[in-house]
Amino acid sequence: MSELYEKSLLKLELDQVLQLLKDCAGSEEGKSSCLRLRPISDLEEVQLLLDQTTAASDLCTRKGNPSFSGVIDVSASLERAERGGTLQPVELLRIAGVLRCARNIKGYVSEDDKQTVLDALFMALTPNKYLEDRISGAILSEEEIADNASAALSDIRRHMRIQAAKIKDGLQKIISSPAYSKYLRDPIITIRDGRYVVPVKSEHRADVPGLVHDVSATGSTYFVEPMSAVNANNALRELEIKERKEIERILAELSAEAAAHREDIQLNVRMLTQLDVIFAKAKLAYRMRAWAPIMNDKGLVELRNARHPLIDPKAVVPISVRLGKDFDSMIITGPNTGGKTVTLKTIGLLTLMAECGLHIPAGDGSTLSTFEA
Repeated sequence: MSELYEKSLLKLELDQVLQLLKDCAGSEEGKSSCLRLRPISDLEEVQLLLDQTTAASDLCTRKGNPSFSGVIDVSASLERAERGGTLQPVELLRIAGVLRCARNIKGYVSEDDKQTVLDALFMALTPNKYLEDRISGAILSEEEIADNASAALSDIRRHMRIQAAKIKDGLQKIISSPAYSKYLRDPIITIRDGRYVVPVKSEHRADVPGLVHDVSATGSTYFVEPMSAVNANNALRELEIKERKEIERILAELSAEAAAHREDIQLNVRMLTQLDVIFAKAKLAYRMRAWAPIMNDKGLVELRNARHPLIDPKAVVPISVRLGKDFDSMIITGPNTGGKTVTLKTIGLLTLMAECGLHIPAGDGSTLSTFEA
């Protein structure tokens, strides 16, 4: 695209309208796509874009606004999974989010018997509730894997709880014992380096046999693992290693399943992003009180009560102008600040908006033309 062309778009402030459009999108992918929009000169393509915006406006009126918040580009994660890599919980949750969004958006029109130009986009969505539920059921958050992610994990964690209780019971007897309590800074059980310890006064370190795992900042307290708890702590550590390996196995299995559906998931992202942009156009049209213009490619322009979209609606002066039918040249005269530049920029900006598939803030029946330059 030529530098002069981009300069013209900036001069007419299309970028500022696209910023308003971006604010109407529901996902980061949709927002980025809004900012990348550029005018199209092909009349048939422009008409399709405008019809899509009109269809989305109608759906929003009848059904409310759909949510696209789960749309995230997961292509890099899927590519790594396809090469045999294990995805992190956050990556798998994003994939589940895409699938959930695809299912919700598909459901948004599932019982609608009114055909629209958006039907092909909705039909292209391929929800996968089985994989979505597998991921959502196994991964509770970015840091937490559910106990029931697998039977083995559930069993390991049950034994971990039993083992931890045994250790605490043993240490509780120590901190409650008159023989030992005088050596302790506080009668509590704490954890250092993943092992259960008790806080021992530094001057009595030798009176409590065991392994030192930490020392307080002042040096007055040693965190000691009594010898009677070492074997029990070792057993718990072995269970923790088993837990970590089982979690890795679960994540690897889920990653492989996601990789097997890579094409469908990526298609969902593309379709959802496209729909997000279309529905953002519908939202912007509502906010601007805008309508679809009648389009042609013959240079015919007739704007009725057109308003510049970047001027305060309370202050903007609507203009009506026609060009290209009885005459194809126009001279606009008047004093400074009389609105000459605003009139020219309104015609230019509304033309660019229409060529992006955006409805324009002008009276119903307004006509615009596509232009090659």
